[in-house]
Amino acid sequence: LQLVESGGGLVQPGGSLRLSCAASGLTLDSYAIAWFRQAPGKEREGVSCSSRRGGSTNYADSVKGRFTISRDSAKNTVVLQMNSLRPEDTAVYYCAADSDLLFCSRYVYDRVWDSWGQGTQVTVSS
Repeated sequence: LQLVESGGGLVQPGGSLRLSCAASGLTLDSYAIAWFRQAPGKEREGVSCSSRRGGSTNYADSVKGRFTISRDSAKNTVVLQMNSLRPEDTAVYYCAADSDLLFCSRYVYDRVWDSWGQGTQVTVSS
């Protein structure tokens, strides 16, 4: 499974970005998809998760109420809508896929994910 992220960029604090995770060859609805981020000098952080077919979702406390994960089955993508962005959201954002995960919780980000994208840079700065 090959994943490709897009939608990153430079945005001012308080602004919005929409990240997409796309796949070729396989249907993303058959996979749990998570978004992670890694800022310079910091450990990778799990941001959000959508279980297979979107049955359950999870958000890190730092993004709850600001980020929304959703699936667009017609486009075979998973979207991370990011609103009210803050400078501390600056990081490289990655999507990852898992073929076995049925339920998203705050513990899922520590598991070994099957496939990863190459990442997209998000910079929040005035």
